[in-house]
Amino acid sequence: MSRSHPHPILLRSVGSQGASVTLPPRPAVQDPSSLSWASLCGPPPWGLSCLLALQHILVLASLLWASHLLLLRSFPPGGLAYSPAHLLASSLFSCGVSTTLQTWMGSRLPLVQAPSFEFLVPALVLTNQKLPLAFQTPGNSSHMLQLCEGPGCRSPDLWNTSIREVSGAVVMSGLLQGAVGLLGIPGYLFPRCGPLVLAPSLVVAGLSAHKEVALFCSIHWGLALLLILLMVVCSQHLGSCQLPPCPWRPASTSSPRTHTPVFRLLSVLVPAASVWVISAPLDLGVTPLELSDPTKAPWFWLPHPVEWVWPLLTPRALAAGISMALAASTSSLGCYALCGRLLHLPPPPPHACSRGLSLEGLGSVLAGLLGSPAGTASSFPNVGTMSLLQAGSQRVAHLVGLICVGLGLSPRLAQLLTTIPLPVLGGVLGVTQAVVLSTGFSNFHLADIDSGRNVFIVGFSIFMALLLPRWLRDAPVLLSTGWSPLDVLLRSLLSEPIFLAGLLGFLLENTIPGTQLERGLGQGLPSPFAAQETRVPQKSRDKAASEYELPCPVQNPCPCIPQPIRCLCPVPEDPGNEEEGSAEPGETADLLPGFGEQCPGSSREEIRLH
Repeated sequence: MSRSHPHPILLRSVGSQGASVTLPPRPAVQDPSSLSWASLCGPPPWGLSCLLALQHILVLASLLWASHLLLLRSFPPGGLAYSPAHLLASSLFSCGVSTTLQTWMGSRLPLVQAPSFEFLVPALVLTNQKLPLAFQTPGNSSHMLQLCEGPGCRSPDLWNTSIREVSGAVVMSGLLQGAVGLLGIPGYLFPRCGPLVLAPSLVVAGLSAHKEVALFCSIHWGLALLLILLMVVCSQHLGSCQLPPCPWRPASTSSPRTHTPVFRLLSVLVPAASVWVISAPLDLGVTPLELSDPTKAPWFWLPHPVEWVWPLLTPRALAAGISMALAASTSSLGCYALCGRLLHLPPPPPHACSRGLSLEGLGSVLAGLLGSPAGTASSFPNVGTMSLLQAGSQRVAHLVGLICVGLGLSPRLAQLLTTIPLPVLGGVLGVTQAVVLSTGFSNFHLADIDSGRNVFIVGFSIFMALLLPRWLRDAPVLLSTGWSPLDVLLRSLLSEPIFLAGLLGFLLENTIPGTQLERGLGQGLPSPFAAQETRVPQKSRDKAASEYELPCPVQNPCPCIPQPIRCLCPVPEDPGNEEEGSAEPGETADLLPGFGEQCPGSSREEIRLH
């Protein structure tokens, strides 16, 4: 990847209009347009798009393994009414449909929909609470489950009741998430989520999967470390190595010569394929017992709702569904902001956030009706893969959706994903989660991190989000209120690190008084993306903002949409808003009464010691 030369950055000074301040060149800043090969060369060609889609499928497979394997460990062999191959196929089918809808008319960002860990925690709480006493584990642990073989163990019918209740919770979470999107609540909350809300959520999201990564890598640490080493070398050490022009150069590229950074673009597929070949003689591609199918899965199968049993809707399922909906919505809003920033687009507008959550809810409803124990949400590991490859486009996301639908129609092909060695999946998931963690740290510079207010918000949000789930898991006595649905709701919410980080960050950010400069919501501290945006012509910025608009066939009926759900459609911008938003930042706290007006507050320069 080519690097830009250092250049001065022009910023508008706070407190004066029309004045410019020339900052010294920053050698570490890269030109944002040079960071993404896809943005430089346009949409990737079809051949390269297929290779990029396969890498996202590999990351999606690691999430499927984590969600299904950890949940099915609490069920005895043969305890399900359908085979694990059909379970994987139904999950892949719902993920493919949800990804296609999300990219076409949802948020319009190239986000892959996957069964995230936000659905796994409430499902484990729901199933563990109904286990026999001899079978329960301390707190909400998911790695010490052992099969119950005594006379007091449950019958297969009762096990099927548990999986039906989990599917019912997934359906309820989808309905709630869809209702939240239709009411426009994400569009109201998202503009109030600044860097101090997004950064702790991303940091916690990167740390939240370390147990699953360690569980997969522990099968063979040598292969896992080899995979991680190869991914680091290909993406970082050889990432700037570019091959000469190749025949798959896009026709729309204006440059006569296009150099392709193959090592960076294939930094997931090549290492994974190499380690997979090496692991073949070691017999590490054996399918785990929980995902093995004694009977041959069919080559073709048409998923349709309630093929086996209806989802069970109970008060406990409603409680778990509320937890799933809140945690998945928090995670998805973070994915929208992170993906938009990686693609150098403006922050997602309210209508894009509302449409995105509505269609994610539709995907979760479809997953629950198909019997899947996990819904669909925007995948942080896949966004981390996009950052690692530095390439992302709607074409790749559409291909991922089509491949998932194809695998969902063939349980025999879906079962092939279970032959991928666990160390390979663990290594891929570990590197992508590390990238998400690093992007969380990179958001801190958008606000005044030297401010004592911001230091407290960041530290408190991250520490408490990691402390509460650990306390709940290791507590000698489980949290009990005497009413089972309330117990499920509290245990689920207190075990969701991303939800806790987002909630604490949002409440503290909007209740503790602070200037716009401190919060990173006004002109803010200089950042390469903000500085680059000031030099982009208004026409280019309008074109970037149009990426979030609905496609033409869907946008035409917008005037006929009822007023209550008009929040899903783009609204014409008021040209006077920009002048109104250029006021000097004062000390504000949005959620506190009486703090909405600007009040005299000292800037960070006034409290700095000379």
